[in-house]
Amino acid sequence: MSNRIVVALGGNALGKNPKEQLELVKETAKPIVDLIQEGNNVIVAHGNGPQVGMINLAMEVSSKSDANTPEMPFPECGAMSQGYIGYHLQNAIREEFLNRNMKIPVSTVITQVIVDKDDSAFTNPTKPIGAFYTEEEAKKLEEEKGYDMKEDAGRGYRRVVPSPIPVDIAEKETVKTLVDNGHVVITVGGGGIPVIEDNNSLIGVPAVIDKDFASEKIAEILNADYLIILTAVEKVSINFGKENEQALGKLNIDDAYKYIDEGHFAPGSMLPKVRAAIKFAESKNGRKSLITSLEKAVDGIQGKTGTLIVK
Repeated sequence: MSNRIVVALGGNALGKNPKEQLELVKETAKPIVDLIQEGNNVIVAHGNGPQVGMINLAMEVSSKSDANTPEMPFPECGAMSQGYIGYHLQNAIREEFLNRNMKIPVSTVITQVIVDKDDSAFTNPTKPIGAFYTEEEAKKLEEEKGYDMKEDAGRGYRRVVPSPIPVDIAEKETVKTLVDNGHVVITVGGGGIPVIEDNNSLIGVPAVIDKDFASEKIAEILNADYLIILTAVEKVSINFGKENEQALGKLNIDDAYKYIDEGHFAPGSMLPKVRAAIKFAESKNGRKSLITSLEKAVDGIQGKTGTLIVK
């Protein structure tokens, strides 16, 4: 049976620099194409944490050392990361298709994700980005540029930006048309470029949307059957790292909320994945979320492994 599946790739599928990424995506493409060869309709989403940080840092350093180099606003850095990650991914998937004598078009849509200007995240920035600074440098940036700077794990001060919840996808009709016509689409890269609506304009804002929540949103919009959130582990665990660690196969929503309340999932790691998975499974009867590793994606869809979250 053919399923429509949104696959959200974790950072481990992309590497830490362009050279490493170029090699890694060739392996990343294989399980994605496996899913498509099984007859599934697949949409690809991905993170961009290391990549957007690298671009942001490079532009900051360049503008500091050369007065002719302009500062690059953070939304534009996000767009750059979408472009070059998409370029690598679409070429790797295309190559894997051709290696199997499959001719399916692949394209990247530079995607803007609409957020609410009144989202409470804008009053409490939490996502660190860019370079580390001394306390003195941080205070200067706060005064001169209005940045929010916070101390980060004893390593120095970094700029922090909001992480608002996605409300809508600006390019949803484009994505839907391509998907409905059999194309493989790479979309909401890095959680999408965060924008707010101002009459007919979309205004980019310095923020980072969690890629798992953006993937969940596009999965709802496209009426997907599955949201697959790929990560470094085969299954979600409770009591992670302890003697009584327990891997979870199937998880209903009530138990998932109970484990969240008990603090089993780390905020910067598994928690957003589980929350996004719950949200999708809750959104409509029959929708399923799967959290597993990249190489186990096909086995997960076949019910052999992974953590399946259902209503």
